Amino acid sequence: MAVVSDQATSICSHCDRAIPSTNLDLHFAHCSRNLEKCKICEDMVPRKFAEEHFLSTHAPVACSLCSETMEREILAVHRGENCPKRIVTCEYCEFPLPAIDLFEHQEVCGNRTELCHLCSRYIRLRERDVHESRCNGIINNVAESSRNTHTAERDRGPPRRQPQEFSKKRLLFTIAIAGIAVLLGSLLFQRKV
Repeated sequence: MAVVSDQATSICSHCDRAIPSTNLDLHFAHCSRNLEKCKICEDMVPRKFAEEHFLSTHAPVACSLCSETMEREILAVHRGENCPKRIVTCEYCEFPLPAIDLFEHQEVCGNRTELCHLCSRYIRLRERDVHESRCNGIINNVAESSRNTHTAERDRGPPRRQPQEFSKKRLLFTIAIAGIAVLLGSLLFQRKV
């Protein structure tokens, strides 16, 4: 149930709010003594909290990643989209790294190759999506290199690398060398108490 008031109102010259005319003098005395209008957002703020309001709402802040100073309102957008030190992932290897290093990393990473299991060709990672959408499993001789390849070699597919075989002696030798290096390092860099 809404109460309708026939009471006349006046606008407070300090806070610009409509106040019943009978209370205007009392309101103005209280309002001008205790409230202050923020010069930035024009909200009425208790005088004793005016500085705290400014610091928590309007004061410039520094990005914790790159130390750039900006308005608080754009900090979240900066961290998520614009900060050069925000962490992003490489589209080819999903390695997390700072955004400022992404282009250089992807230039190298995108040039790595993987074997297409349909046509048995090595395809650059940066070209993989386009290749997969067009590949029909037939070896396309036009796209091959200009090297003279024998028909038998083409039919076999690309040569495969043989995995390296390690003998037990070589493995034990490697472990022994690593152990000696750790022992020497701990003796040479031992801190004296």
